[in-house]
Amino acid sequence: MARRDPYAVLGVARDADADSIKKAYRKLARELHPDVNPGDDAAEERFKEVSEAYAVLSDEGKRRDYDEFGDVAFEGGFDAEAARRAHGGFGGRGGFEPFFGGGGESMQFGGDLDDLLSRLTGQGRARGPRRGADLEAELELDLRESALGCEQRLTLARPTSNGPRRETVTVKVPRGMVAGARIRIAGKGGEGQNGGPAGDLHATIRVRPDPIFRAEGRDLHLDLPVTFAEASLGAEIEVPTLDGRATLALPPGTDGGKRLRLRGKGIPGVGRHGDGDLYVTVRILVPRDLDDEGRSRVEAVAELGPADPRKDLS
Repeated sequence: MARRDPYAVLGVARDADADSIKKAYRKLARELHPDVNPGDDAAEERFKEVSEAYAVLSDEGKRRDYDEFGDVAFEGGFDAEAARRAHGGFGGRGGFEPFFGGGGESMQFGGDLDDLLSRLTGQGRARGPRRGADLEAELELDLRESALGCEQRLTLARPTSNGPRRETVTVKVPRGMVAGARIRIAGKGGEGQNGGPAGDLHATIRVRPDPIFRAEGRDLHLDLPVTFAEASLGAEIEVPTLDGRATLALPPGTDGGKRLRLRGKGIPGVGRHGDGDLYVTVRILVPRDLDDEGRSRVEAVAELGPADPRKDLS
């Protein structure tokens, strides 16, 4: 099967410099390394693909050969210099030295490079089976959809030999997805050429802001309103989670702004990444619009507090 364009694999432009290529490779390698994604076959395959692409583009000679000849430059025995001489009309009597080693018979050549490669390899660069292009798309989800898994329909224009074709694809989103995660849908990319396989569709997850939770990695954060009495005396309070409700023990004398943790109540883990936690920040609701009786009660409670709560600020 033909390899993917190494520039597309690393996500760099064809005129990218060596530093840009190295940075792109290192970023992808960190994300896709098998130690970071144990048991994830798709990530392992992508890691190999990224490594192969970098091996080509980080080598000045290999990159030049690929830019000039494409995939055929990496077939066994291919001689790029001989190909250049033939393409440029050198080699005596209009012929050329064989491109591929192994004692092959010399051939006369007077056509273009694609014709020459076709005669040498049995297929031209664009005439043999070729894998379709990979496609990129964004999939916007609610926080609960990305964290707990769901199915979503994604409509896209897939390239075909007869032009773009509008198609709706069902994407199965597994549990534990976070913003920026990528899902690979095999065979839903561009149409292959001359009997080649279709490319893949890569969907990047975008998570809409949630009205209750704020996500940081796999951890979730929640502001929890409590009454003055609950903060002073302590209470068992039900708090929302992604998949239901949990009970939080609020200790007596809890100050506003204190942060409490519910272990494992964040975004579910994937692979070596464990479940995230839910962090609850206490927000004390102050009574408003007090009548005379209410004011008297608050004044009585105030006598129980410290004489100077701000003494440590002096």
